[in-house]
Amino acid sequence: MSESDIQMVVAYIRPGKLTAVKKGLAEAGAPSLTVNNVRGRGSQPVKKGQWRGEEYVVDLHEKVKLECVVADVPADDVVEAIKEAAHTGDPGDGKIFVIDVADAIQIRTGKSGPEAV
Repeated sequence: MSESDIQMVVAYIRPGKLTAVKKGLAEAGAPSLTVNNVRGRGSQPVKKGQWRGEEYVVDLHEKVKLECVVADVPADDVVEAIKEAAHTGDPGDGKIFVIDVADAIQIRTGKSGPEAV
């Protein structure tokens, strides 16, 4: 994929797929991750609703943002685990990004580079 020893895989997925993705990542050997609830807009269709007689539009959909930094596990394996676990085939399944990380420093031990991951 690239020349960097450390890579961050960032994925935006459906909230209901989080458990399956965590299991897939553990099986791929990359159990460490950070999870945030986010809202966003992509190719998923806009939903319209009505509440108390007023029409409203939902154009920001609930997603989960995963961040997984890897050095000893190939980023391709992490991407494949997420793709398989998060796939439904419908619009709004999400996106995955792979980013090179220049360095990592573990605060407690002072280790840096791939050892810190």
